[in-house]
Amino acid sequence: MRPSLFLALFLTVASASAAQAQERLTVLLEWFVNPDHAPLVVAQELGLFAQAGLEVELLPPADPSIVPRAVAAGQAEVGIHYQPSLYLDHAQGIPLVRFGTLVETPLNTLTVLAEGPISSIEDLEGKRIGFSVSGFEDAMLASMLKHAGVDERSVQLINVNFALTPSLIGGQVDATIGGFRNFELTQMRLAGQEGRAFFPEEEGVPVYDELIFVTRQDLLEDTRLPRFLEAVERGALHLTNHPEESWELFIRAYPDLDDELNRQAWIDTLPRFAKRPFALDHRRYARFGAFMVESGLIEQAPAVEEIAVELE
Repeated sequence: MRPSLFLALFLTVASASAAQAQERLTVLLEWFVNPDHAPLVVAQELGLFAQAGLEVELLPPADPSIVPRAVAAGQAEVGIHYQPSLYLDHAQGIPLVRFGTLVETPLNTLTVLAEGPISSIEDLEGKRIGFSVSGFEDAMLASMLKHAGVDERSVQLINVNFALTPSLIGGQVDATIGGFRNFELTQMRLAGQEGRAFFPEEEGVPVYDELIFVTRQDLLEDTRLPRFLEAVERGALHLTNHPEESWELFIRAYPDLDDELNRQAWIDTLPRFAKRPFALDHRRYARFGAFMVESGLIEQAPAVEEIAVELE
């Protein structure tokens, strides 16, 4: 075979192999890009997805509420979602399955002013509590109040939309439910007020995964998914071992996020990322399903295997 012909064949095969190796995967985020997505951004910037043969698109949603239905409808292969919402979606007939974990602890808090009159949950008797999204936040608050011996009927719930921090600092409410411990507390400090947070998992609410990866049932055998999780795992480990270098990678990719709020959120979120994103805690999911039933959010808890799997 002539050298020129051999070279042409080699380049053709190599080009075809490269094209085949880089399989596209769209990941629909639950919100705009922020430090909660650090393992994904680090994996992207280090080329870990590319090494896994993937071309991954991280896509912020125009409307966060569309994520589960968009993934179920095939508009993205992977979605980032909340474990509590997974049960609500299942009850509504949206066929999503958890196949990995991003943030393995709750981030939600019940928050008050550190220098205010509320020093314990018991002090919320008869007080005003602001919230953004009804449903799980209501149930979480009710459980925390019950755990503290407070009659939930005595508190006044006020929908403050997403103005949790301004409403608390401005005195519209005495507490807020639903603020994230890795953002709102720093946001309050930057606004000149210190906050005090009560953590649901310490106040009667079963522990749960805050952020999970979901997909459709018919994609569970897709070889892109385990390769994606392996890259995310490598990103999380790199982030843990090299936090400063990883921060530089993050702000290189998203320079608009280089500010004090996101820097502190980066630090506060570091210990909460799943180092074993494949791993599924069946007991945790079963306990939380029972909590959703007891709270009246769903009529019956699905079997764990119906909504969550551990990929091979």
